[in-house]
Amino acid sequence: MLIVESHTDVSTTHGGDMRIFLFTPSIPNYPKAKFPGVVVFSEIYQGRPILSSPNSHTRLVTLVPYRPVFSLMPPSHIGVLAHLAMPIVTGPVQRFARQIAGHGHIVAAPSSYHGFTGPEALAYDGPGTDKGNAWKIEKKVASYDEDATLSIDTLLGLPNCNGRIGATGMCLGGHLAFRCAFDRRVLASVCYFATDIHSATLGEGQKDDSLQRVKDIKGETAMIFGKRDNHVPPAGRDAIRQALHNANVTFSFYELAWAQHAFIRDELSKGRYDPALAGICFQVLLEMFGRTLSGNLGPREGDGGEVEDVC
Repeated sequence: MLIVESHTDVSTTHGGDMRIFLFTPSIPNYPKAKFPGVVVFSEIYQGRPILSSPNSHTRLVTLVPYRPVFSLMPPSHIGVLAHLAMPIVTGPVQRFARQIAGHGHIVAAPSSYHGFTGPEALAYDGPGTDKGNAWKIEKKVASYDEDATLSIDTLLGLPNCNGRIGATGMCLGGHLAFRCAFDRRVLASVCYFATDIHSATLGEGQKDDSLQRVKDIKGETAMIFGKRDNHVPPAGRDAIRQALHNANVTFSFYELAWAQHAFIRDELSKGRYDPALAGICFQVLLEMFGRTLSGNLGPREGDGGEVEDVC
C-alpha cells in the first residue's frame, strides 16, 4: 500500500508548537477511502531530518516491510534524494509508523519536546540520551496529556479518518500510549516496554498518576515487555499487571523470555534488537487494531460472559 507522508504544526499551551508527523495510506482510484487513526509515540530520541522536499510538506513512498527507504535505491540514484529534505521521526519509529500505515491506518506521530527544542534529532548516543532523559522529567505531565489530546483531535479532524482511534509507542512512548488510552476516544492501545509507569516517575517532579488512573482505560490494551528488561524490573511489571486486573481493564500482558529493553528498535539498539520477536509483537498490534479499529462493531455490550468449563 502506498503512503503519503506529511506533517502539521499544532499550537500548545505548554510551550511551542508541536509538530505531528502524518503517515497516511493511499489507495489508487479510491480518493474517499476512510481509515482508522493511530497515535504513535516515540522513545526519548524524538525526531531527526531525513530526505524529502524542502518546498513541500508531503511525499509519497511505497511500503517495504522493515527496510530503510535508502536500501531500495541503487547507488546511482542516491543523489536524487539529496534534493529532498523534511524533518521526520527517528528511523526505527519512522519504519514502525510506515508499517502501521501500510496496513490501513492513518498514523500521527507527535514530537514530544516542543517546549525544549524543535523537531530536530536526538542522536542515539550519550549526549542524545542525556538530553532525552532530562527533558522527559522536566516536561509537565499535563503537557504530555495535551500532546495526546491534540494528536487525537488532529486525526479526528482529517476527512479520511473513520473516527476510530488507537495508540501505541515504545519506551517513553509506551508510557505515553498508556496515558493516551485514558482518553475515552482511544479504543485500543499497544504499549511496548513502557518505562516509568511502575515507579510513577514521569514528568516534572517525577510523580505521575498513571497507575492511579488505570481505571480510566475503557478500550482494550496490550502491554509488551521483555523479561530481561532492566528498565522495568519484575516487581514493576507485576505492579502494572495487578493494577490492570484490579481496574477490570480488558488487557493482554506479554513477557518475552529473552527480550531486553528496546528489542524492537532496529537501529543502534546496542545488541538488543530481535527481529523475530519484533515481528511477533507487531502481529499482536495488527490483530488488535484490525479487530477494534478497522471494522464497525457497534458499541460494546457485556463483559464477555462466563467461560464454559470444558476440555
